[in-house]
Amino acid sequence: MTTPLLEINDLVVSYQTAKGLVHAVNNVSLEVHPGQITAIVGESGSGKSTTAQAVIGLLADNAEVDSGRISFNGRSLVGLNAREWKNVRGTKIGLIPQDPNNSLNPVKTIGASVGEGLAIHKRGTAAERKKKVIELLERVGIDNPEVRYDQYPHELSGGMKQRALIAAAIALEPELIIADEPTSALDVTVQKIILDLLEDMQRELGMGILFITHDLAVAGDRADQIVVMQNGEVRESGYAASVLTEPQHEYSKKLLADAPSLSIGEIPTRVAAGATSEPLLVVDKFRKEYSRGKDDVFVAANDISFEVLRGSTHAIVGESGSGKTTLGRAISMFNTPTSGSIKFDGTEITGLSATAQRQLRQQIQLVYQNPFSSLDPRQTIAGIIAEPLRNFTKLSKAEVSEKVDHHLDLVALDPQLGSRRPRELSGGQRQRVAIARAMILEPELVVFDEAVSALDVTVQAQILRLLDDLQRELGLTYVFISHDLAVVREISDTVSVMSRGSQGEVGKTAEVFKNPQSEFTSRLIDAIPGSRYRGGELNLGL
Repeated sequence: MTTPLLEINDLVVSYQTAKGLVHAVNNVSLEVHPGQITAIVGESGSGKSTTAQAVIGLLADNAEVDSGRISFNGRSLVGLNAREWKNVRGTKIGLIPQDPNNSLNPVKTIGASVGEGLAIHKRGTAAERKKKVIELLERVGIDNPEVRYDQYPHELSGGMKQRALIAAAIALEPELIIADEPTSALDVTVQKIILDLLEDMQRELGMGILFITHDLAVAGDRADQIVVMQNGEVRESGYAASVLTEPQHEYSKKLLADAPSLSIGEIPTRVAAGATSEPLLVVDKFRKEYSRGKDDVFVAANDISFEVLRGSTHAIVGESGSGKTTLGRAISMFNTPTSGSIKFDGTEITGLSATAQRQLRQQIQLVYQNPFSSLDPRQTIAGIIAEPLRNFTKLSKAEVSEKVDHHLDLVALDPQLGSRRPRELSGGQRQRVAIARAMILEPELVVFDEAVSALDVTVQAQILRLLDDLQRELGLTYVFISHDLAVVREISDTVSVMSRGSQGEVGKTAEVFKNPQSEFTSRLIDAIPGSRYRGGELNLGL
């Protein structure tokens, strides 16, 4: 094996907070070798990003490296001053941040953002830098690079913005790239494209990559070495094959068990209480148009038809922009179809009066993707869950309080959390609150719009088990919107696959997975991470 490019030995990092000193990273050690990928895997709060920030000298003002060593090509990076860091960042160590929407300056063109490092380090003339940036944009697979050069971030898709960040990171041809959750906000197909691109860049330039992720399947597909972190400490590390096929620590085993994309067994048969052969929801030739001006109509969804049996789960899958959310909001009566029909329990719900819609909302509830933005930050948890009861019922305060406590217990939350506010809860706890709020009116149909896509795999697994338990106990019917086929495979009975507003195919989940009828569905299935694990192609260190 080559000499390590990056060595971290017994790193300890702490944060000074209002509640005292918090040790975020404790005695972490790892290595990154030239031309190889080392992945740090763990849940939110495990210390992954803090470790990466310490490597590139971008820790928060209230954070400090207490002890340990970080060395790059044999040189210590701990304690460098601003001038010394300027000669390291970008030129020696590049960074690909997590969220492209927040990482690109909205008032700067793509060309200016990608070329910023070249300008700071005075590489060539302005004309030479522009030529270099256009070459970089083309290199990372952005079409029409001359046009994109002058465009702004809002004019690019999420995948294109992430490619632009990769172009910026490799502009000065660094020896090490830190990729901090670079694909967590992307669809699986775009994620695969971006990760393939990173691997190509790594091989072409001989870079080492420190890859931060919460997804063990992604790490297994891409990494040579895997470091599993929990609560600021390394639980296990080694070659990808050893960690994924023979995990030694209980936490590693839990991560493996909770990753739906690493499942290679048969799709389970699911039977909920009260399940019938009668459809509760019937969508027939649904079409939704939006006017963008005179004679300019955008068709968000067209000719979508499916049935959802009572007590079952129907998944709607597809990439961003495929029309999934538009359809989900129409089922939840938050928008009206341009044409077509949506029937709930035999009743046509399109074109209902406001009063009729209000009554029906007790039976149809929607759970949004981001619980932090869908929960009122000023209300207590108990107040948030009780709000539907205040709006739709005449229960007394005591009865409302009793039902709130019951539904907190139903979603496995301590009723004492009722006095807290959303900011005081974790992401998984907030999503449970959103589910409790949707369930408290005892609806028959619940629409989940990407309700687990922003969660760590362990929290995601907890929520999916909770939804399955609630469905079995209460006979609920679900419409589950997702871009993740691995999750859909685990939770749904039937599935519609959507692409660019059209329904590519619809059928039983097991049949669609075993025998996809469209090229797009096959591409979605192929993009599910974990293929090297399932195919036995992991890095063995040979």
